[in-house]
Amino acid sequence: MPENFVKDFDTPVFKGKVTVPLGLYINGKFVDGANNTTIDVINPTNGKVITKIAEGTPKDLDLAVEAAQKAFDTTWGLNTTGVNRALLLNKLADLMERDADTLAALEALDNGKTFSWARKTDVDHSIRCIRYYAGWADKIRGQTIETSEAKLTYTRHEPIGVVAQIIPWNFPLQMFAWKIGPALAAGCTVIMKPSEFTPLTALYTSKLIHEAGFPPGVFNLVNGYGQTVGQAMAEHKGIEKIAFTGSTLVGRKIMEAAAKSNLKKVTLELGGKSPSIVFDDADLAQAVEWAAFGIYYNHGQCCCAGSRIFVHEKVYDEFLTRFTDHVKTLKVGDPFDPEAFQGPQVSQAQYDRIMGYIESGKSEGAKVHYGGERIGQEGYYIRPTIFTETKSHMKIVQEEIFGPVCVVIKFKDEDDIVAQANDTIYGLAASVYSQNVTRALSTAHKIRAGTVWVNTANMLYPQVPFGGFKQSGIGRELGGYALDNYTAVKSVQVNLHLSLS
Repeated sequence: MPENFVKDFDTPVFKGKVTVPLGLYINGKFVDGANNTTIDVINPTNGKVITKIAEGTPKDLDLAVEAAQKAFDTTWGLNTTGVNRALLLNKLADLMERDADTLAALEALDNGKTFSWARKTDVDHSIRCIRYYAGWADKIRGQTIETSEAKLTYTRHEPIGVVAQIIPWNFPLQMFAWKIGPALAAGCTVIMKPSEFTPLTALYTSKLIHEAGFPPGVFNLVNGYGQTVGQAMAEHKGIEKIAFTGSTLVGRKIMEAAAKSNLKKVTLELGGKSPSIVFDDADLAQAVEWAAFGIYYNHGQCCCAGSRIFVHEKVYDEFLTRFTDHVKTLKVGDPFDPEAFQGPQVSQAQYDRIMGYIESGKSEGAKVHYGGERIGQEGYYIRPTIFTETKSHMKIVQEEIFGPVCVVIKFKDEDDIVAQANDTIYGLAASVYSQNVTRALSTAHKIRAGTVWVNTANMLYPQVPFGGFKQSGIGRELGGYALDNYTAVKSVQVNLHLSLS
């Protein structure tokens, strides 16, 4: 039997005893991995081990696929009603709401994001997401299509079957909710792989799924590394669809493996290098705050982070001064400090990656206007960083850093800025700041990105689709659009009185 992780939290923002199962969750039970090996979960505030989770293997994935297929054939899929699926999803949301502070504390513990932001954004958004898809569960419908009075023709949107879902470490609970919500509402059975860096909220929520009463095998969780369990998911011929959120590099590998195995359906939510565009008629006070939130929220570990800030030459100097002053007020500190805005980066590897990009910017001739250094001697803390005097070819301008680092670039006119904004392999998101609605919308429509915010940033809602153009991904998360990822359309033609003779 797998062990439990028990933690007594005694912090300024959360106090309580929390128990998290550490095993794999397969066929309604928490179990050890086939090899009885474990993976260390590291505290990003100090680099020390929090606990050890069971490590899954391809053998464990086989068991999960078997359990998921059995559930799909007997208790889920077309064997239960949308009303029943909605009841169970709403029950899960109720339990998440009951344990909202616990979920926020676990998110802060292994991810490093602040408890306050985890509680008011990650957890609340995840609960709303599950409730939103509970509302969809009995509303998935096809069409009646006119062909001939001698025939009845209609379509059914049927659940696709067993699906695999691989979620990242930057928004562990939100990505969990984004993935399971539409899949379970549509009637699919799920095998989830959380990031090995941040598994605690996924494991805890698996316990809540069990408590809610989902039939065994409907939801399964297999911890593991991408190169073992993730690769096996992409290659497994018993899995009909795979959803992945993460880097473009890994997305390509998943797509290749899916094509070489059983041509399973693929959706990918990948990287970004989002522009924030500040026109000379923008409300600078608001633009400063939103642009800072656009890049430094979640420590810059956000696929839609506004890491390229373009400012009209008429207001560039004033914006940069105000922006720098504002960034200096963003407190970097312990995730359980109620005053902290930014905690540590998630891991040593991510810390090293970000610091490598900062060194690259320096070596290529960009100016570190502010930040660019480590904070403290323990943990993975990086001061929010602003680069100026950049060139378009520099790595810090072109590549996704995934950290609290931005470049502030001057532009002249609308044609100039649209060209610069679209000069990227990515197309996930963008922000436009202007008090001229015609200018703002005209620019928004010209930017090649899946989401464009006007006079705001990083605002996401369960009912609004999210996804990218170009190399930022395939398909859409959230909204009714996400249900298309988990259903197959069947056409049915009924002969009423058509004769061949």
